[in-house]
Amino acid sequence: MTTQRVFSGVQPTGNLHLGNYLGAIVNFVKLQETHNCIYCVVDLHAITVPVTVWGGPDELRRNTREVTAAFIAAGIDPKKHIIFNQSQVAEHAELAWVFNCVARLGWLNRMTQFKEKAGKDRENASIGLYDYPVLMASDILVYRATHVPVGEDQKQHLELTRDIAQKFNNDFSASIAAQGLDEVFFPLPEPVITGPATRVMSLRDGTKKMSKSDPSDYSRINLTDDADAIAQKIRKAKTDPEPLPTEEKGLEPRPEADNLVGIYAALSGKPKAAVLGEFGGAQFSAFKSNLVDLAVEKLSPIAGEMKRLSADHDYVDSVLADGSDRARVIAAETMMAVKDIMGMVRKKG
Repeated sequence: MTTQRVFSGVQPTGNLHLGNYLGAIVNFVKLQETHNCIYCVVDLHAITVPVTVWGGPDELRRNTREVTAAFIAAGIDPKKHIIFNQSQVAEHAELAWVFNCVARLGWLNRMTQFKEKAGKDRENASIGLYDYPVLMASDILVYRATHVPVGEDQKQHLELTRDIAQKFNNDFSASIAAQGLDEVFFPLPEPVITGPATRVMSLRDGTKKMSKSDPSDYSRINLTDDADAIAQKIRKAKTDPEPLPTEEKGLEPRPEADNLVGIYAALSGKPKAAVLGEFGGAQFSAFKSNLVDLAVEKLSPIAGEMKRLSADHDYVDSVLADGSDRARVIAAETMMAVKDIMGMVRKKG
């Protein structure tokens, strides 16, 4: 029987912000109460874009430690669960090659995120960026994970992961049975999309996703922002002149209002309807004041702990080393089984 296991990863690309926290990390913390969890700093994915984007060796080291610090500061227990960086477990890349031989070119050609990231100059994009979804599939399936917390922008990649798992199981069904393994060797992982703010938008434009690449720092709340910065950014957040609506449908034509209500809902653990029940009819000035208090209460301790942990390289590196050792045990078992299923001769024992 397949173990119920969660896998997810965060790229070490710097400037973690509220969108990363509410869209991903806060759900990681919740899931550790109910599942066996593996959380990965996906440094191999980070290098799929030009070095000018990911910043080079020093930035990669700094950002890897910062993401690790964010995991721990947010409440993930590195002793009970696994936190590690992808490049320390070679089986990720090894299984990705196998999956390159299972996945079909037509499947990858349909991936919309590559088209968006590569833009018009696709011929100059790295093969790694094109092949990113196959590596993501191997990240998940090398641990035979059953659940994956994903944002809307990664749902298509998870569908590809399921297609690869299904094709592998079908192509090698006889060999899987001959090895005495589960008929469904690779599980078809389910997406976990939870919470009222899985997609946090810019504080300056409610139609755009909150992003570290936005030139305005006032468009986002960074996880390293102190209380004063958090307060200032929320007070300056774009709104409209109307009072808050009393029902959710009133948010539909008002993206900035919808975004701020969603952020309040996610930070407070309440549905949007309950937030509007409390603040519906109020002016934004009053609502923002309450949002400032809530955001500072929830985020300031995380920022302080992140800064403390990020400065302690020895501790953070020890967490990553311990996590990679434990992850490698699971990944190696999967990879040995894959080799046996495919008929690759290997040293036993």
